[in-house]
Amino acid sequence: MQLNALIVEDEYLAREELTYLIEKHSTINIVAAFDDGLDAFKFLQSNKVDVVFLDINVPSIDGMLLARNIAQFSHKPQIVFTTAYKEYAVDAFELEAVDYLLKPLNEQRVIGLLAKLQARAQEPPQVTINIRSHSINLMLNNHIHVTAISDICCAIANEKVTHVYTAEGCFVAPMTISELMQRLPTSDFFRCHRSYCININDVKEIIPWVNSTYMIKLAHVEQHIPVSRSNLKAFRCLMQL
Repeated sequence: MQLNALIVEDEYLAREELTYLIEKHSTINIVAAFDDGLDAFKFLQSNKVDVVFLDINVPSIDGMLLARNIAQFSHKPQIVFTTAYKEYAVDAFELEAVDYLLKPLNEQRVIGLLAKLQARAQEPPQVTINIRSHSINLMLNNHIHVTAISDICCAIANEKVTHVYTAEGCFVAPMTISELMQRLPTSDFFRCHRSYCININDVKEIIPWVNSTYMIKLAHVEQHIPVSRSNLKAFRCLMQL
C-alpha cells in the first residue's frame, strides 16, 4: 500500500530537505505541501492523507492546534512532528504522534521513521463491523434510546460521561466527549471547546463575545455554546466567517 503524505512547514529550505529525504528513501507520495496551518486544515477537510509531517511553528494555526483538530477526524492520518522545539514532545505524544523529529533533521533518523511508516502500511487492516454506524445508544432514566447521530445538536462533557442534547431533550452517553467525537462524522460535528461539540447543521446564530470569541445559539437547544480561543481560527474557517 502506497502512503500519501502532506507536509506543513513554513521554512522553504526545511520543506525542500524533508521532501528530498522522503522521495529518496521511501515510496511515500507527497500530495501537497503548505507553509500555513490554516491552508493545511482547509485541505484536510476535503482530502484524505495517511501521514502529516507537521512543523509546530507555522502561521495562522500552529502545529499543535492543527494536530488536535486532526485528532477529531474520522480518518486520522498519522502525525510526525518536525520542529526545532524540544519542549512540545510530551504534548505531541499525548496526541499519539508517530514520531517527533528535531531540526536539523538527522538523515538516518528520518530513514528509520520512513521504514516504520511503510512497515505499518503493510500490516493487515483491523476490521470493525458496526451495524449501527448511523446511530448511537444514549441513556435516560435507565432506558437506552437508540438515537440517530444526525439528531444530535450538541454534546457537553461531564467528567467520564457526556450530556448529549437533541431536539427531544438531554441524554447521557456513557463515554468521554473525546470518545464520543470518534463516533461522530467530522463533516457535521465540530469540537468548539474542550468541553463542547456542536452539530454545525444546527447552528442558528453566531454571537460575538468577549476576547473576540463567539457564543453559538443552536436551533434546538436553549443553552448557548462557547467557542474557545484555541479553536477560534478553525471555527471561523469552518463557518466561513
